[in-house]
Amino acid sequence: MENLRQAMRQMIDISEQELEVFFGKIFSKTFKRQEILSAPGIVPDEIFFIVKGMVRVVVTDHAGTEHTVHFAMENQFIADYTSFLTNQDSIYTLQALEETTVVVLPREAVYWGYENLKEGQKMGRLIAEFYFVYQDTRVRNMYSRTSKERYDSISEVFPGIHNRVPQHMIASYLGITPVHLSRLKKADSQKV
Repeated sequence: MENLRQAMRQMIDISEQELEVFFGKIFSKTFKRQEILSAPGIVPDEIFFIVKGMVRVVVTDHAGTEHTVHFAMENQFIADYTSFLTNQDSIYTLQALEETTVVVLPREAVYWGYENLKEGQKMGRLIAEFYFVYQDTRVRNMYSRTSKERYDSISEVFPGIHNRVPQHMIASYLGITPVHLSRLKKADSQKV
């Protein structure tokens, strides 16, 4: 939980006493590779902070095709934030891509933090702002950048992703076919 402690200290001014009380309301959990953290059809009641590992966020369309919409890795928060905030059923699956250890922040702990931490509201706002900027940038990139530009920038957003995630999931995230991804990778390797 030391990673979360450091992340919180970077975001807000927080006392050791506040941290101790807050940490009494949260817990660590490890998910096996391919295990589901959160599933569609339920109201998510937790936010996860990734200590070690990687998670992908997937939506499955009516034809049963999976679409990777997000990845999250170490020192990032992940949840279906919209469903969490609106108390509505999720449409997303959060899946561990490798053995993943998270800190689980139950809804009660999050709300307690908003009300009782001196800068709890600020922390919630900063996390929401980060997520909003990420999502907005993702939408902009999908419509204003070429597939090559999206491919070139994925490692900046997710360092080491090509060694950790199957290529068909990366292709799905980029909005291209696996064959097109192979062509982009081949063209890149020929430049070297």
